[in-house]
Amino acid sequence: MNIALFGTSADPPSIGHQQILQWLDDNYDRTIVWVSDNPFKSHQAELCDRIAMMELTIAAIQPPALTIALHPEISNPRTVNTVEQAKQIWQDANFTLVIGGDLVQQLPTWYRAQDLLKQVKLLVVPRQGVPIALEDVERLVNMGTEVAIAPDSTSIPNVSSSDYRNNGNSSVIIPTVAAYIQQKLLYAWQTSPAP
Repeated sequence: MNIALFGTSADPPSIGHQQILQWLDDNYDRTIVWVSDNPFKSHQAELCDRIAMMELTIAAIQPPALTIALHPEISNPRTVNTVEQAKQIWQDANFTLVIGGDLVQQLPTWYRAQDLLKQVKLLVVPRQGVPIALEDVERLVNMGTEVAIAPDSTSIPNVSSSDYRNNGNSSVIIPTVAAYIQQKLLYAWQTSPAP
Protein backbone atom coordinates (compact mmCIF):
# COMPACT_ATOMS: atom_id res chain seq x y z
CA MET A 1 0.00 0.00 0.00
CA ASN A 2 1.33 3.44 -0.96
CA ILE A 3 0.59 6.06 1.68
CA ALA A 4 1.13 9.78 1.30
CA LEU A 5 2.01 11.55 4.53
CA PHE A 6 0.85 15.16 4.61
CA GLY A 7 1.70 17.20 7.67
CA THR A 8 1.06 20.88 8.04
CA SER A 9 0.73 23.57 10.67
CA ALA A 10 -2.60 24.62 9.04
CA ASP A 11 -2.62 28.09 10.55
CA PRO A 12 -5.16 28.23 8.86
CA PRO A 13 -5.38 25.54 6.14
CA SER A 14 -5.56 27.23 2.74
CA ILE A 15 -7.07 26.41 -0.63
CA GLY A 16 -3.54 25.33 -1.54
CA HIS A 17 -3.65 22.61 1.11
CA GLN A 18 -7.03 21.49 -0.20
CA GLN A 19 -5.82 21.34 -3.82
CA ILE A 20 -2.83 19.20 -2.86
CA LEU A 21 -5.05 16.84 -0.85
CA GLN A 22 -7.41 16.44 -3.81
CA TRP A 23 -4.48 15.40 -6.00
CA LEU A 24 -3.13 13.01 -3.35
CA ASP A 25 -6.59 11.45 -3.02
CA ASP A 26 -6.45 10.55 -6.71
CA ASN A 27 -2.86 9.26 -6.71
CA TYR A 28 -2.26 7.32 -3.48
CA ASP A 29 -3.91 4.35 -1.80
CA ARG A 30 -4.24 6.41 1.38
CA THR A 31 -3.38 9.93 2.47
CA ILE A 32 -2.64 10.40 6.15
CA VAL A 33 -2.94 14.00 7.34
CA TRP A 34 -1.82 15.52 10.60
CA VAL A 35 -1.62 19.02 11.98
CA SER A 36 1.25 19.90 14.28
CA ASP A 37 3.21 22.70 15.82
CA ASN A 38 6.08 23.60 13.50
CA PRO A 39 9.29 24.23 15.47
CA PHE A 40 10.31 26.79 12.82
CA LYS A 41 7.12 28.89 13.24
CA SER A 42 5.06 30.58 15.91
CA HIS A 43 1.36 29.79 15.69
CA GLN A 44 -1.55 32.14 16.23
CA ALA A 45 -4.34 29.56 16.53
CA GLU A 46 -4.29 26.73 19.07
CA LEU A 47 -3.55 23.23 17.76
CA CYS A 48 -7.12 22.03 18.51
CA ASP A 49 -8.53 24.85 16.34
CA ARG A 50 -6.11 24.10 13.52
CA ILE A 51 -7.14 20.43 13.60
CA ALA A 52 -10.81 21.45 13.45
CA MET A 53 -10.09 23.71 10.46
CA MET A 54 -8.28 20.88 8.68
CA GLU A 55 -11.29 18.60 9.27
CA LEU A 56 -13.48 21.24 7.59
CA THR A 57 -11.02 21.55 4.70
CA ILE A 58 -11.00 17.79 4.08
CA ALA A 59 -14.81 17.57 4.41
CA ALA A 60 -15.23 20.24 1.71
CA ILE A 61 -13.24 18.35 -0.95
CA GLN A 62 -15.43 17.65 -3.99
CA PRO A 63 -16.00 14.98 -5.06
CA PRO A 64 -15.65 13.67 -1.49
CA ALA A 65 -12.19 12.37 -0.62
CA LEU A 66 -12.02 8.58 -0.55
CA THR A 67 -8.52 7.97 0.77
CA ILE A 68 -7.85 10.92 3.10
CA ALA A 69 -7.94 10.58 6.88
CA LEU A 70 -6.91 13.02 9.57
CA HIS A 71 -4.81 11.34 12.28
CA PRO A 72 -4.11 13.78 15.13
CA GLU A 73 -2.72 10.95 17.26
CA ILE A 74 0.47 10.85 15.18
CA SER A 75 1.03 14.60 15.33
CA ASN A 76 4.46 15.60 16.56
CA PRO A 77 6.53 18.74 15.97
CA ARG A 78 9.31 16.44 14.72
CA THR A 79 8.38 14.77 11.44
CA VAL A 80 10.67 11.79 12.03
CA ASN A 81 8.68 10.95 15.19
CA THR A 82 5.41 11.15 13.24
CA VAL A 83 6.80 8.86 10.53
CA GLU A 84 7.98 6.34 13.10
CA GLN A 85 4.48 6.30 14.66
CA ALA A 86 2.91 5.88 11.22
CA LYS A 87 5.20 2.92 10.51
CA GLN A 88 3.95 1.20 13.66
CA ILE A 89 0.31 1.64 12.59
CA TRP A 90 0.65 0.85 8.87
CA GLN A 91 3.44 -1.69 9.00
CA ASP A 92 3.37 -2.91 5.40
CA ALA A 93 3.05 0.50 3.77
CA ASN A 94 5.43 2.41 1.54
CA PHE A 95 5.48 6.00 2.74
CA THR A 96 5.89 9.17 0.71
CA LEU A 97 6.32 12.39 2.66
CA VAL A 98 4.74 15.34 0.86
CA ILE A 99 6.49 18.69 1.22
CA GLY A 100 6.18 22.06 -0.45
CA GLY A 101 8.95 23.23 -2.75
CA ASP A 102 9.79 25.93 -0.23
CA LEU A 103 11.00 23.25 2.24
CA VAL A 104 13.48 21.44 -0.04
CA GLN A 105 16.44 23.55 1.05
CA GLN A 106 15.41 23.53 4.74
CA LEU A 107 14.67 19.81 5.14
CA PRO A 108 18.31 18.70 5.71
CA THR A 109 18.34 20.89 8.86
CA TRP A 110 15.31 19.13 10.37
CA TYR A 111 15.66 17.04 13.51
CA ARG A 112 17.17 13.62 12.61
CA ALA A 113 16.79 14.48 8.91
CA GLN A 114 18.93 11.56 7.73
CA ASP A 115 16.89 9.05 9.76
CA LEU A 116 13.70 10.57 8.35
CA LEU A 117 14.86 10.43 4.74
CA LYS A 118 15.87 6.76 5.01
CA GLN A 119 12.27 5.88 5.97
CA VAL A 120 10.31 7.73 3.29
CA LYS A 121 10.29 8.79 -0.31
CA LEU A 122 9.68 12.48 -0.93
CA LEU A 123 7.09 14.13 -3.13
CA VAL A 124 7.90 17.80 -3.62
CA VAL A 125 4.95 19.96 -4.59
CA PRO A 126 6.16 23.03 -6.51
CA ARG A 127 5.15 26.40 -5.13
CA GLN A 128 4.66 29.29 -7.51
CA GLY A 129 7.56 31.69 -7.36
CA VAL A 130 9.81 29.28 -5.43
CA PRO A 131 12.46 27.64 -7.61
CA ILE A 132 13.58 24.12 -6.69
CA ALA A 133 17.35 23.95 -7.06
CA LEU A 134 18.74 20.72 -8.50
CA GLU A 135 21.62 20.73 -6.00
CA ASP A 136 19.11 20.83 -3.10
CA VAL A 137 17.25 17.83 -4.55
CA GLU A 138 20.55 15.98 -5.05
CA ARG A 139 21.48 16.66 -1.44
CA LEU A 140 18.25 14.96 -0.30
CA VAL A 141 18.92 11.98 -2.57
CA ASN A 142 22.46 11.71 -1.18
CA MET A 143 20.95 11.60 2.33
CA GLY A 144 19.11 8.38 1.42
CA THR A 145 15.74 9.10 -0.16
CA GLU A 146 14.06 9.11 -3.55
CA VAL A 147 12.67 12.47 -4.64
CA ALA A 148 9.82 13.03 -7.09
CA ILE A 149 8.53 16.42 -8.17
CA ALA A 150 4.74 16.56 -8.42
CA PRO A 151 3.36 17.52 -11.82
CA ASP A 152 2.60 21.19 -12.45
CA SER A 153 -1.12 20.46 -12.10
CA THR A 154 -0.53 20.09 -8.35
CA SER A 155 1.36 23.36 -8.05
CA ILE A 156 0.35 25.18 -4.92
CA PRO A 157 -1.62 28.30 -5.86
CA ASN A 158 0.19 31.50 -5.05
CA VAL A 159 -1.61 31.77 -1.72
CA SER A 160 -0.35 31.60 1.81
CA SER A 161 -1.95 31.02 5.17
CA SER A 162 -0.12 34.14 6.32
CA ASP A 163 -2.24 36.17 3.84
CA TYR A 164 -5.20 35.32 6.02
CA ARG A 165 -3.46 35.47 9.39
CA ASN A 166 -2.03 38.91 8.73
CA ASN A 167 -4.57 40.58 6.45
CA GLY A 168 -7.81 38.63 6.58
CA ASN A 169 -7.62 37.77 2.88
CA SER A 170 -10.50 35.29 2.77
CA SER A 171 -9.83 34.30 -0.85
CA VAL A 172 -7.08 31.95 0.39
CA ILE A 173 -9.36 29.78 2.58
CA ILE A 174 -12.61 27.90 2.09
CA PRO A 175 -15.88 29.42 3.39
CA THR A 176 -16.44 26.88 6.19
CA VAL A 177 -12.96 27.60 7.57
CA ALA A 178 -13.60 31.35 7.30
CA ALA A 179 -16.83 30.90 9.28
CA TYR A 180 -15.03 28.86 11.95
CA ILE A 181 -12.34 31.52 12.29
CA GLN A 182 -14.96 34.26 12.51
CA GLN A 183 -16.89 32.37 15.18
CA LYS A 184 -13.77 31.76 17.29
CA LEU A 185 -12.03 35.13 16.55
CA LEU A 186 -8.77 33.27 15.97
CA TYR A 187 -6.55 35.89 14.35
CA ALA A 188 -5.30 39.22 15.63
CA TRP A 189 -6.53 41.32 12.69
CA GLN A 190 -10.13 40.40 13.67
CA THR A 191 -9.83 42.03 17.07
CA SER A 192 -7.86 45.11 15.98
CA PRO A 193 -9.75 48.39 16.20
CA ALA A 194 -10.81 49.89 12.87
CA PRO A 195 -8.59 52.80 11.70
